[in-house]
Amino acid sequence: MTVDARQQLAQDLLNCPYDDLTPVQRSVIDLIATEAPTGLHPDLVHDERRRGERLADRVAEIGGSWGFIIAFGAVLALWIGWNVLTKVFHLDFDPYPFIFLNLVLSMLAAIQAPIIMMSQNRAAARDRKSAEHDYVVNLRAELEIMHLHDKLDGVRKRELIGIIKRQNESLRILREQGPQVRPGPSA
Repeated sequence: MTVDARQQLAQDLLNCPYDDLTPVQRSVIDLIATEAPTGLHPDLVHDERRRGERLADRVAEIGGSWGFIIAFGAVLALWIGWNVLTKVFHLDFDPYPFIFLNLVLSMLAAIQAPIIMMSQNRAAARDRKSAEHDYVVNLRAELEIMHLHDKLDGVRKRELIGIIKRQNESLRILREQGPQVRPGPSA
């Protein structure tokens, strides 16, 4: 489609010159002009992830599950139970106040928190791309509907003009025939 057609679409649908549109609006006008389907953002179609990103997603998936919470609670109960119950036999490796347990928990939190944040950042980036795609699809649908309304209005206008022309022609013919006397009821 020519630049003039894109300019006309931008003016008709957005009341704005094509050059003043945002890149997203231009892409939508281009899609309408070429009548191409709206495709998915490439990053939404194929999620190329490196090993570290896959690991971060997996850690966040596991760390945010009820299974992890229950298993971790069981490990803590076993740790504390073992160290309390075996104290008499001198088999406890982390006596009360469980300083080694606190160190392990702190290290786990220090490692797990940034990994989960990396996964959340990736999820937020995917969500932004998905929202942008939804915006493009919705904007295109709205503009296509406006375009269809304009076309229907044009068709309706042509039909009305045709009806008016036929009626005018009928009136002209009737006027040319002049008044005709119709038999009235007998008195």
